[in-house]
Amino acid sequence: MSGQPIDTAFATIDDLQARWHLLSSEEATRAQVLLDDASDLIRTQSQGWKHAQPTTLCRIVCAMVKRSMLAESDNPNGYSQVSQTTGPFSDMHTYANPQGDLYLTSSEKESLRAATRGRMMIIGYERG
Repeated sequence: MSGQPIDTAFATIDDLQARWHLLSSEEATRAQVLLDDASDLIRTQSQGWKHAQPTTLCRIVCAMVKRSMLAESDNPNGYSQVSQTTGPFSDMHTYANPQGDLYLTSSEKESLRAATRGRMMIIGYERG
């Protein structure tokens, strides 16, 4: 087990700042909500989280929050596509995460699955 209470985020604001940049007070407030939400998402979507190392959980949660916050800052209106035409030239952008959703990448899911490999399951029998 990770050793953390069930409602504690797997990463702190300091962890996120160490992996990204110093946050303003407004960003830190938003980041704390996202750290809590990302930790909850891992608990509800991954059966292997209890066996993962705390550093793995911290790394994944920070990456999830960074992705979300970057999407919100790069695309504050939540557009899925933007195009611009000037004369004969046109430019089009499609955002990978237009709403800034929290999600696990395939490699993050694999890291969580890997934590359960090689684990032995013990079933106890009682006579009664």
